Amino acid sequence: MIEEKLRELGIKLAEEVPALGSYVPATVSGNLIFISGQLPVENGELRFTGKVGSDLTVEQGYEAARLAAINGLSVISHTLENLRQLSRIIKITGYVASAPGFTEQHKVINGASEFFSDVLSENGRHARVAVGVPGLPMDSPVEIEIIAEFSPAAKRGSDISP
Repeated sequence: MIEEKLRELGIKLAEEVPALGSYVPATVSGNLIFISGQLPVENGELRFTGKVGSDLTVEQGYEAARLAAINGLSVISHTLENLRQLSRIIKITGYVASAPGFTEQHKVINGASEFFSDVLSENGRHARVAVGVPGLPMDSPVEIEIIAEFSPAAKRGSDISP
């Protein structure tokens, strides 16, 4: 069902999910997957840069958050045997590199939240935090971290490496 919904939306998950630092993209504990912060990277390149509210509009920030969430789902797909084993998204934390005075972080992170709801329906609804920060790695406008639940039969290993 998830794969069908992705095809319907015209979304192809990334073939590779490299870590951009000294960490692993995902860690599994019990039936939870903790996804490291994901940036709006496409084809190995950061697609958006700068601060939302000065360099980027809320709409561009929304698209950046959506792309970061797609990358998070790519990490999940590489962690599980099968995406059908993904039960639900538990929580996302969204960081928004914000211009001084910018207060619409929640609208930016809706890009990630709405992506998960579009793909997983009710199982994509989650708890969330949307935080404004002065800067993010590589001048990214957003970073999304995810906690998801899965069926234990789906686990490949306790961690995945880049």
